[in-house]
Amino acid sequence: MRFFLKHFFLLLACLQISAQVQEEVNPPDHIKTIIFKGPTDDQFPVIKLGDQIFLQFDDLTASEQDYYYKIVHCDYDWTPSQLLKSQYLRGTDNQRIINYENSYNTLAAYSTYKLRIPNKALSLRVSGNYVLEIYNDRNEMQFSRRFVVFKDLVTVGATTKNARDFTYINKKQSVQFTINGSNFQLINPKQEVKVAILQNYQWSNAITNVPPQFTVGASLGYKYDAETSFFGGNEFLNFDTSDLRAPTSAVSRIEYKELYHHYLFRDVYRYDREYTYFPDINGDFVIRTLQGEDQDREAEYTMIHFSLPYTEDIGLSEVYVYGKFNNYALEEQNKMVYNEGNGNLEAIIKLKQGFYNYKYVLKDPDGLVELNAVGGNFHFTENQYLILVYYRNFGDLYDSIIGIGSTNSENITN
Repeated sequence: MRFFLKHFFLLLACLQISAQVQEEVNPPDHIKTIIFKGPTDDQFPVIKLGDQIFLQFDDLTASEQDYYYKIVHCDYDWTPSQLLKSQYLRGTDNQRIINYENSYNTLAAYSTYKLRIPNKALSLRVSGNYVLEIYNDRNEMQFSRRFVVFKDLVTVGATTKNARDFTYINKKQSVQFTINGSNFQLINPKQEVKVAILQNYQWSNAITNVPPQFTVGASLGYKYDAETSFFGGNEFLNFDTSDLRAPTSAVSRIEYKELYHHYLFRDVYRYDREYTYFPDINGDFVIRTLQGEDQDREAEYTMIHFSLPYTEDIGLSEVYVYGKFNNYALEEQNKMVYNEGNGNLEAIIKLKQGFYNYKYVLKDPDGLVELNAVGGNFHFTENQYLILVYYRNFGDLYDSIIGIGSTNSENITN
């Protein structure tokens, strides 16, 4: 009896481990500038089955290390699906990344690695949520990134509306949409269909588990207000280091030490100011250099100096520089430190030459993250929204994605 109980609890523990949510893992300090895209320039890879995804990253050790990639198929809630690898992959993963080049004529040496999927070694068989994992030659995971693959089986029409709740009418944006399944039979949509709504391709504040509000023929309607609304936030701040030696509107001065140091003008709090529109790329970054022809190999790494005045409103909260440059993570390397000499919060971050979006977020002593306490919330803010439609029929082993939709708040209406 004791033998069977022991094996029962061991099996239960294994099942719990296998059902863990596949969160994205950020890399160690020597891996920088992870670019992960589909055929478009969107900062999160959303690809049609058969299209290609592209990964690129730099290794600042410049030692030509061997890196390997693995792919995990996941269900709607980002737990590993029940599919075997042979059921969602043609070919085999755990392959070495063979395409890499060393930097050329740069102060900081690095190696740039590139990977495309599908490739000669493998391709994807089914739609759904996926996680791409990168390992070193000691089988230690270096980082992981999510991506989604869809089939075009239903159409999604979406719009962005002003919030109807007067408390948030100037702060929130509501996403309303309709799923048209005229070419795809939905027997029990409330059980078979799930959706996920992403603001600017970020999973941290995604809205999920929203059932269809009504059904008209083959169409599912989601005309919610509060249930599908997001705080608008504010336009991202930006800077450009494409030219190493010429200050821009955001760069106050440049110094040459062991590397180039770019000192940004001190930023201000915008939560209590009028909204001002200026175009951004919704937190993303673009690598580019005017000092060379090959931006992947010839762009320099520079030290970017951020500063923000400390106020009593911050209290004991921690402040972070936030952007796609480190996958919106809150880590020591992008945490700001108080400078008693000038009363500013400051951070120094090593970044590759290019154009970057960023903003400041707070994390209070209880761990609550406030994304817009510094920048404020405005319903005018331009945000991109993505709707993913998941489907699982009775007896299916995984959640497929049968369609996607998008809307931009530039076209917001009442």
